[in-house]
Amino acid sequence: MDQLNVTYITLDGHVDVNKYRYVYFFIMFIAYILIICSNSIIVYLIWFHQNLHEPMYIFIAALSVNSVLFSTNIYPKLLVDFLSEKQIISYSACLFQFQVFYTLGCSEFLLLSAMAYDRYVSICKPLQYHTVMTKTTVSIFLFFAWLVPAFHILVLTTLSSEAKLCDLTLKGIFCNNPIYKLQCVTSRVITIFGVVCLIDLSILPMLFIVFTYSRIFTVTYQSSREVRRKAAQTCLPHLLVLISFSILLGYDVTIARIESNFPKTARLIMTLQIILYHPLFNPLIYGLKMKEISKHLKRLFCSAKMI
Repeated sequence: MDQLNVTYITLDGHVDVNKYRYVYFFIMFIAYILIICSNSIIVYLIWFHQNLHEPMYIFIAALSVNSVLFSTNIYPKLLVDFLSEKQIISYSACLFQFQVFYTLGCSEFLLLSAMAYDRYVSICKPLQYHTVMTKTTVSIFLFFAWLVPAFHILVLTTLSSEAKLCDLTLKGIFCNNPIYKLQCVTSRVITIFGVVCLIDLSILPMLFIVFTYSRIFTVTYQSSREVRRKAAQTCLPHLLVLISFSILLGYDVTIARIESNFPKTARLIMTLQIILYHPLFNPLIYGLKMKEISKHLKRLFCSAKMI
């Protein structure tokens, strides 16, 4: 559909939306509210309590902000689509959603890498910790965690905006990797730079995280029980979040590669994994597993009950 020089894409990933539109809307609306509230509480606790103004907690707050922005990029449009007769989006808006989706998704890996380095210095080089992990260092890590993915993905978005489209039906419920299948010809430049992005923003950070935690486990294994306990308390939540996010990435890559005859319902379920579990998983893990955050969380709810 082309009106006033605006190209519209049909989002064809929905299943029985006319029949179950209100069920879909209710479930995803509740999920969105939970994501916003749970992550905002984590950010509030870290911002409000002085003893949480440490690099590890600042990175956790950054991850929570990421989850809120990541979800806000997807959920409002998704909720509108559930209540609409036609599920469409302009190609320019689709590219913007693509840009934000992968910028925030890739920044998650870089933030987890920064957290892994923070834990490495804290546990393996405790005497140097306050010299290395200064406010300036943390600010630089945060700056590049968002800036580097933004510029990487901007190249892909710009190249995609110039590509000619031969298909206006996207097999998905939001704009991610499948937008490449709308293009008449798969650009070699996009393919090559896509691989570069995958290596720079996913594989290398993952290898760095694995190497860092290997060093941490080697050092703690040779240390006292108290050191091992402290390492487990602070590292385990990060590893759980990393595993959760890696599964998210796996789903996204798989969806982009599966054939068009793959069952539509199965494709929808896999797509929902990407936007549903991880943003809810982050605050749950950090709220329950991080001792200091959990303590303030209990106080917050106990004081709320007394009002």
